[in-house]
Amino acid sequence: MYTLLSGLYKQWTTKERYNVLVIGLDNAGKTTLLEKIKQIYNHVPGLPPEKIGPTVGLNIGRIVWQGAQLCFWDLGGQTALQQLWDKYYAECHGIIFVVDSCDSDRIKEVHDVLAQVVTTHDTEGVPILMLANKQDAPRALRLHDIKEVFNPLAVELDARDSKVLGISALCGEGVSESVDWMGTRLFLNKRHRPPATSQ
Repeated sequence: MYTLLSGLYKQWTTKERYNVLVIGLDNAGKTTLLEKIKQIYNHVPGLPPEKIGPTVGLNIGRIVWQGAQLCFWDLGGQTALQQLWDKYYAECHGIIFVVDSCDSDRIKEVHDVLAQVVTTHDTEGVPILMLANKQDAPRALRLHDIKEVFNPLAVELDARDSKVLGISALCGEGVSESVDWMGTRLFLNKRHRPPATSQ
């Protein structure tokens, strides 16, 4: 009887878990985005922006979305740390690539780094969401201009689910819509990348 009840309890409490990489160049706002996601979905106060420093290594945030657990892995974006990203590709179910819309001087570098990500074998078939962050700033590149820069990558992405959205991680604009887009694609991509399980 205990075995039956234990099995039923495990079945009822086990959730599908999807791992989402949050990557991009340093100072793009990845950790600010992670804090805002936790604030919105876990109803907890996020870290104040002035307390958020550069990520050295990994920050992890978990939320429940549509009954599944989404586990966000925020990786450092400094050039030396980018070499570690590929260690996480095989275990991720989706990628959020955050772009600093105010940093027009590095937009070519952003393009080249994203091109490396999408052409890596371990990211094949994984949904990729590019977020043009800091859209609330007066000097931010507009979404249309950013899309123009990244249109050539559409060939590399082929039939893969991908999208470019404008957000402000600081204000929260577009954050829920971004999570909804990614969550939906993770569910639709189950056959290609089955979820892990967690309690």
